[in-house]
Amino acid sequence: MEYTGFGGLIVLVLDIWAIVSIVNSGAGTGAKVLWILLVLLLPILGFLIWLLAGPRSS
Repeated sequence: MEYTGFGGLIVLVLDIWAIVSIVNSGAGTGAKVLWILLVLLLPILGFLIWLLAGPRSS
């Protein structure tokens, strides 16, 4: 799937926000790596799953 233009920029910003929040969370290292991989490999679906069930920054 190709993300271009303004929609692609929004997806990029949301994924970066999710990754920063994951890194700053209190989750273990393994969990952080798995969440980041999910967000990177499935940008939209991974973000939505993280938004509903992912670790929060403290």
